[in-house]
Amino acid sequence: MPAVQPIPTLKTGIPEFDVVLRGGLPKDRLHLLEGRPGTGKTTLALRFLLEGVAKGERCLYVTFSESREELISSAGAHGWSLDEIDLFELTPAEAEPEHQQTVLYPAEAAFDETIQAVIKRVEATQPTRIVIDSLAELRLLAQDPLAYRRQLLILKRFLQGRRITTLLLDDLTTKGDDADLHSLVHGVVSLEQIERDYGAARRRLRVVKMRGSNYQSGWHDFALVTGEVLVFPSLIAEEHRTPLTGDAITSGVAGLDEVLGGGLDRGTTTMLVGPSGAGKSSIALRYAMTAVNQGEHAAYFSFDETYETLTRRAEALGLPVAAMVEAEKISWSRANPSRLSPGEFVWQVRREVEDRHARIVIIDSLNSYFGTMPEERSLMLQMHELLTYLNNQGVVTILILAQQGVVGDVQNPVDLSFLSDSVVLLRFFEAAGELRKAISVIKKRTGVHALAIREYQLFPRGIRVGAPLQELQGVLTGVPRYTGPHEALIGSGSDETG
Repeated sequence: MPAVQPIPTLKTGIPEFDVVLRGGLPKDRLHLLEGRPGTGKTTLALRFLLEGVAKGERCLYVTFSESREELISSAGAHGWSLDEIDLFELTPAEAEPEHQQTVLYPAEAAFDETIQAVIKRVEATQPTRIVIDSLAELRLLAQDPLAYRRQLLILKRFLQGRRITTLLLDDLTTKGDDADLHSLVHGVVSLEQIERDYGAARRRLRVVKMRGSNYQSGWHDFALVTGEVLVFPSLIAEEHRTPLTGDAITSGVAGLDEVLGGGLDRGTTTMLVGPSGAGKSSIALRYAMTAVNQGEHAAYFSFDETYETLTRRAEALGLPVAAMVEAEKISWSRANPSRLSPGEFVWQVRREVEDRHARIVIIDSLNSYFGTMPEERSLMLQMHELLTYLNNQGVVTILILAQQGVVGDVQNPVDLSFLSDSVVLLRFFEAAGELRKAISVIKKRTGVHALAIREYQLFPRGIRVGAPLQELQGVLTGVPRYTGPHEALIGSGSDETG
């Protein structure tokens, strides 16, 4: 049997959308772009035509809803010029103060005459890409569903016979048989806009079908920014695997590395857990700086702290984070969940790993990531997929989780075992009339770790970890109590380990 030839594709002008489509839109076919008003259909369609113009193709935009001036204005907001696109305007008579040659009056003409007007325009201009906006007006004009389908079939055969790739836009404002329309076209892309309780609306798209072609199924977040349509393909972790290389990342603090069994292994996720102010971010920064000093790149995603607060605290610990950020050895990103979609955040992390080769990624904190997007579904599953991807890439990932409460019955807002390979627990305790801090490792999947609980302190020029505290009880209950001698504590003549 002869080999099946792949269907030729056209680039859409949106690179990440082409990734979702596994190459682009199948050429010389009809595709439906559907979504409620405001979801971004016109913007995606214009980007598709502008890509054709850039490749020297003739392009036609047939509009039943927006005027030429409105289209030009919308494109101008993105810095786009439509001078090279043929804009064919078909509007009701009452919408035009003056009769023009390019204006058809649906109230005075039969539906089939409207289709014939489009066909004549195509014959006159001979485009290779067409956008028809929108089917809602055609559906209202037809009135009879059978006449509507018959004329669309005529249009479909005509366009295919002329080897034209067509985008049909549908704003879903009129009642119709979507399944019937879906069966008529070769591909269907659905757009959706989700209003949040607070913050920017979330836009996403999915390929409902693409006949004879492969594509990445599921919902994919996208954003409309000035001059660009940014699509963030959903992550499939198993498609991204890299052999693990390199030794474990150490902190440079002997006692801290001893507690963690030698350091943080490549391709693992470590969660630093403790109440606010216990030093989670400071320990994470220490590991990042050690990796950077060894020639590796680190990426820090902050949902809580500002850059100024982070760098001031780092400088107080003797960590020149600001200098490393300026030297582009550390990437620092302020993640704002009220403006950021989950898909966009995952895409930002991927760019640091794939484009800038980040070997250590810090996410600070999970509380803000989950807490500021309560209306988003499947956030836990999406985070798990991201962490699996990072592990497959051999990245050392550090998650920071602030427990609810400082003393007493502290609680974890997420399932620790589901998200992490190692869990480091930080606690406050009282001793010698002072508030002190303890560190212990609950688990480490990839090797052994110290079982002892140790005191640690953040000093102006670094971190110290003391000897094991056998008399410290109640760490797991959230109310540690120290009953041992004061000499065993840091700063009291104890044997400090680094």
